[in-house]
Amino acid sequence: MIAKLQQSRNTRSYVTTGALLACGYLFLYVLFSVLVPQQAIGSAKLPKKSLEAPFTIYPMDNIKATSNAEANKEKILVLTPMARFYQGYWDNLVSLTYPHSLIDVGFIVPNDAQGDATLVQLNAAVKKYQTSSDKSSHFRKITILRQDTPSPQSQNEADRHALAFQKERRSLMSLSRNSLLFTTIQADTSWVFWLDADVVETPPTILQDMTKRDVDVLVANCWQRYVENGESKSRPYDFNSWIDSEAAHELANQMGPDDILLEGYAEMATYRTLMAKLYSPTGSTSDLLELDGVGATALLVKADVHRDGAIFPPFAFYHLIESEGFAKMAKRLNYKVYGLPNYLVYHYNE
Repeated sequence: MIAKLQQSRNTRSYVTTGALLACGYLFLYVLFSVLVPQQAIGSAKLPKKSLEAPFTIYPMDNIKATSNAEANKEKILVLTPMARFYQGYWDNLVSLTYPHSLIDVGFIVPNDAQGDATLVQLNAAVKKYQTSSDKSSHFRKITILRQDTPSPQSQNEADRHALAFQKERRSLMSLSRNSLLFTTIQADTSWVFWLDADVVETPPTILQDMTKRDVDVLVANCWQRYVENGESKSRPYDFNSWIDSEAAHELANQMGPDDILLEGYAEMATYRTLMAKLYSPTGSTSDLLELDGVGATALLVKADVHRDGAIFPPFAFYHLIESEGFAKMAKRLNYKVYGLPNYLVYHYNE
């Protein structure tokens, strides 16, 4: 009798243990099924869409900006505020030899009558290029924005450079640049290349040449071609790339908090060293010059500089504004700012 009772207890123990093991295996199976795609455990294939996560993870430490950008397939964002459409600008843009599949392009167009005409021309050029049969030449993405901030009333060259218009014009330009940047930069963007709409000639390898220098902020030297007495000549154009001076510091110390220093005007002699005037026809195009201010005619920026907060201030920032204010902000963030005095790009001549 005692033996039978013991046997019964053993049987119940085996059953209980078996049940617990079965439950454990079932739990592991369900957990495994949830964590591992069903294809991996031999079940029927699910539709592809159901396997995609509803989010994307970008480890930002993996988004590098290096001296070997093309080989590393680094994404470059080319940004252009465009008041007018110049065919020379477009022809130069599409001639860039950096792989277009790695280039995003962003434009911002004024919301006025001139902007309407510009948008028609730009849209036609983009549509024709991006729908061509040669898909390998297409840019990865093109974005066109219509500005929601005011535009300078005059866009002719004389008014653009008149001292009286500079603070308002460059403040509005800063707003446009910042809107364009914040709207178009992607999580995988390594570099941002600012190219003015009236820059109509650059070396086709400019993106490779400038990324190769592997510096935080780098600006090319912008000149302008012109004809004098039937002879083709060139001259310095963009004076916003400079090395600071004591005279400029003294002027700034005498200014009110909202006043700005501007370069290239006799009424405001700063005696800064201007990169535009340091070009040497026998010098190396690789020569680097550390700067305190930059123009944005052809300006390459590591994307992390912008991500860390360096913008184009639309207000007086240490008595600087727009691109020169950006350089000051980048330096305050402990980034280095450089120029290429012998690497020329050319501005349209009206």
